[in-house]
Amino acid sequence: MLKKAFLTNSSGILLSRIFGFLRDMCMASILGAGVFSDIFFIAFKLPNLFRRVFGEGAFTQSFLPSFIYAKNKGVFALSVGGIFVSVLLGLSLLVCFFSPFLTKLLAFGFPPDVIALASPIVRICFWYLLLVFIVTFFGTLLQYKNVFWVSAYNTALLNVCMILALLSAKDQDKLEIVYALSYGVLCGGVAQIVLHFYPLYRYGFFKLFYHAFFALPSFYANMHKHAQRFKKDLKSFFAQFFPALLGSSTAQLIAFIETFIASFLSFGSISYLYYANRIFQLPLALFAIATSTALFPMVAKAIKNSQQDVALKKMSEAFWFLSLTLCFCVVGGIILKDEIISLLYQRGSFGIEDTLKTANVFALYLLGLLPFGISKILSLWLYSHKLQGKSAKYSLISLLCGTLLSLILIAPYGVLGIAFSSSFAGSVLFFLNAKAMGRKNFFCIIANKKWALITLFALPLEALLVYGFKILIQGYL
Repeated sequence: MLKKAFLTNSSGILLSRIFGFLRDMCMASILGAGVFSDIFFIAFKLPNLFRRVFGEGAFTQSFLPSFIYAKNKGVFALSVGGIFVSVLLGLSLLVCFFSPFLTKLLAFGFPPDVIALASPIVRICFWYLLLVFIVTFFGTLLQYKNVFWVSAYNTALLNVCMILALLSAKDQDKLEIVYALSYGVLCGGVAQIVLHFYPLYRYGFFKLFYHAFFALPSFYANMHKHAQRFKKDLKSFFAQFFPALLGSSTAQLIAFIETFIASFLSFGSISYLYYANRIFQLPLALFAIATSTALFPMVAKAIKNSQQDVALKKMSEAFWFLSLTLCFCVVGGIILKDEIISLLYQRGSFGIEDTLKTANVFALYLLGLLPFGISKILSLWLYSHKLQGKSAKYSLISLLCGTLLSLILIAPYGVLGIAFSSSFAGSVLFFLNAKAMGRKNFFCIIANKKWALITLFALPLEALLVYGFKILIQGYL
């Protein structure tokens, strides 16, 4: 089951990221790295943050256990969904009226004329927030039936719609291209929702919603009969959701804060961070997030059944798998940083200077790949013991450490200081999660001489092979 779920998640993530890189290649070629690309990245930053936070486990880790134990699952699901939709709808309407204020908060360093250009784009993109919640809500319900492929593959539709929007508007001026790209985001969100309809119908959720909808008036009319259990279910969900929201989103929140800080630097800085972070996120999602998503139900069930040894064994397997694969990515990525960025982005409006700056940012991001990835596994121990609050506390400490270091390093090192601070925050998070498990449990996970020796010998060998390949390619060029 673990291998099947992992392969489903990782293959879907890989397909989505392939289309994501095609999208970024089109954006780099058509928009380049300048004021207009920065405007879009600022506008898309908040909805994209929520897409990653919701999609990478925060909602699922809190809703799914509550849904399982809910006595009236249909009413519970509609109630939670209705609360979130109402709040996000109201928030989106507020943004429509106060988009200049929100834009100023997102990019405080932008001059007033650029804020004026960005505000309508922020207003359009913000509606994706509502769409991405609906996507995550439907996807979580399907995971209850062990259906993972829809959640894994649906993001590809967002990237396809954005690519089509870029290509359709490529001959227009750059501001019009940004508008087309923003509407492409909304079309992608609608397409993601539609993809869920057939599996929801097949597994009986539309029927569940139908009966629950007509049962709602009777349910609330006789609320005194259900009040205690229903309030307990809702309280349990929200008590887990808010800490999980912070606890599972450290990397995304750091990237969000980095964008705000980078708005005080020269135009293009936000774009360098975005393009580099996009590649950094590929191995993190492909290996760490896919593994933790598949592993979480197994660890949680083992701990619930007092089978701690089984949980530690599963986590040990995941730890060494991630350690080896992520270290391979770090070594290869740092050696080939210039070639990777050049191959993916250097064309059209994206020049060689942009490539070199993005490559250096990418290399510093990679230093945090292993700690961020392993933290995804270690944090499952806290979630399985219902210690979401402690996980949130550790994430907040990591976030503050990374932000403070960014503020210290931004003046002498610019975007490079921001990227290094992100990796430092990941190391802090890893240390705190390892400490929370306890020395004995942590050493049970890492105590594997065989895989330690394989990793020790494999990494230098990889470095020699990759560097030799780089020299060989440069000789031909």
